[in-house]
Amino acid sequence: MRASLSPPGPAADHATPLLRWLGGAVLALALLGGGFALLAQVAGDRGIAPTAASADIEVTGITVDVQGKSSEEARANGWREAQKQAWAKLGGPQLSEGQLEGLVSAIVIEREQLGPRRYIAKLGVVFDRQRAGSYLGGAQQASRSAPLLLIPAVESGGAFITFEQRNPWQRAWAEFNPGASRINYVRLNGGGGDSLLVNFGQATRRSRAWWRTTLDQYGATDVLMAFARLEHQFPGGPVRGTFTARYGPDSRPLETFTLTADSPDSLPAMLAQAVERMDGIFTSALNSGKLRPDPTLRFGGGGQIDPAIQRLIEIGRAAQTRSAAASAAITADGLPRIEAQPVTGIEPGEAQVRLITVQFATPDAGAFDASLGAVRGTGGVRGVGVTSTAIGGTSVMAVSYAGSLDELAAALEARGFSVRRGANALAISR
Repeated sequence: MRASLSPPGPAADHATPLLRWLGGAVLALALLGGGFALLAQVAGDRGIAPTAASADIEVTGITVDVQGKSSEEARANGWREAQKQAWAKLGGPQLSEGQLEGLVSAIVIEREQLGPRRYIAKLGVVFDRQRAGSYLGGAQQASRSAPLLLIPAVESGGAFITFEQRNPWQRAWAEFNPGASRINYVRLNGGGGDSLLVNFGQATRRSRAWWRTTLDQYGATDVLMAFARLEHQFPGGPVRGTFTARYGPDSRPLETFTLTADSPDSLPAMLAQAVERMDGIFTSALNSGKLRPDPTLRFGGGGQIDPAIQRLIEIGRAAQTRSAAASAAITADGLPRIEAQPVTGIEPGEAQVRLITVQFATPDAGAFDASLGAVRGTGGVRGVGVTSTAIGGTSVMAVSYAGSLDELAAALEARGFSVRRGANALAISR
């Protein structure tokens, strides 16, 4: 039985479009899967918006325990007492109750217990900055810093987290009210693309190009970093926190401190205390001049660059100018043309002292020292100064000689040197 191969028939022709369709479907699914993977990196329940973003002055942690004829009167008495304590905590002048109530914009209830005739609470008092600032003066009237991007990073269980997922350190900064601070914080809510642009990897970068792009995205001029390391002693036990305040794209450390919470339930209070303390560290750094804007992070800036870099550029340009001048003075015989500079004030009958350039071969450091010593010991030499050192090449010295160029050449030949003469210059070798 013979088997024969025949050319593709109509069935094969119909199969070709099907294969093309299947290939296109696979490619579309692959692209769609990549889109889902990218979406998964920025989606999810990860953002915490700052809850206290106003520029007002807030005083937290005011404890009151008052009584009244009714529960409503007890609460009103408690709020008035909290206003007085908060105003005294800010160092404000003595004001009447009516004046004080006119400065308060909100009462924040942190915790309260209301009885028939008693009110026990922990409150926060928010004062309007414009109205209260005129009474407070001092630090409250001081100018604030430039916008500074804040990156809160927490280490727990060996993992570093910024905005990749919600964490108590991020929440503590979101609940912090910077109205009374001199630091103009740029706080992110962590949602959307924040977790991609500002992560722990960004805090460790040194590239100014990366930082310029990120800071420009959020309208900031520089960066502050708040690092926290949380160590749980045992489940349900104390939590030890180590906090480090840093600033700038080079992550320069400012200060490190530790706090301890008695239990996980006390962790939010400890983190709130850490935030307050870090704000004090950043404020002290601002007062001492450490938080000055980094010139390498400026966009445009009228061509302004780092002063240190500018100085290096100027030194390089000056060296290039000197090198070009020396090259222009080279004569046909390869020696530099340097005009003789007679020294005035010599005694009558004394030979005139001239400054003569001498090139000498220096294959190694020993030859360099030997040549200098030999020239210094030559009769008539008043002084020798090295103007260029090139170990393994040709170095240059400036020789003050009481006599003519030919006389110096003869004296060096007498000391065993091979001398070539040029225009007001010599080249010697052994």
